[in-house]
Amino acid sequence: MLAAAAVGCAAGVALGQWQSGRAEEKRAAGAAVERISVRGVFDARHTVLLDNKVRHKQAGYEVLTPLRIAGSEDHILVNRGWIAAARTREVLPEIRTPGGIVAVEGVVQERLPRVLVRKGGAGKVRQTVEIPAFAAETGLRLQPRFLEQHSALDDGLLREWMPADAGIEKHESYALQWYSLAALAGVLGVVFSFRKS
Repeated sequence: MLAAAAVGCAAGVALGQWQSGRAEEKRAAGAAVERISVRGVFDARHTVLLDNKVRHKQAGYEVLTPLRIAGSEDHILVNRGWIAAARTREVLPEIRTPGGIVAVEGVVQERLPRVLVRKGGAGKVRQTVEIPAFAAETGLRLQPRFLEQHSALDDGLLREWMPADAGIEKHESYALQWYSLAALAGVLGVVFSFRKS
């Protein structure tokens, strides 16, 4: 009984520490958010759509377009926002891309959120984009980061982003539950061992 209680207690503590670690990672991510403003011209030729993005229970895409930085050959991939999908997958939505020099403000991201599906792929619709592969495919000189657009532009896209530190309370709640189960396993182990004696 003591051995089983020790195993249960150790497992609860380990899982609690894992959830606490996840909360700390998100807290650090929220504190380390880098906000920038970039001026440049969108390259609509290389716009891609990130598939399986849901807003308000409606399927759609996030629109990713390279922005050529003013006065430079460098580009930065801008996640411009969300657009609803058409009724059939064969029909892609029409994306309005502002012409000329625009100012884009937003949050820097080192990578896109990870997905549990096949990565990469070519074509207009993709699950994710890896910067080195996309740079090789398009011939663009890309900065090694993404810009999640928060500023408004007349493009009809929805920009409702989840904060980098979202979900901290959930992880802390799970950690408390695991620590509580660990404590319960320890108490029950001691109680039942004394009863046996």
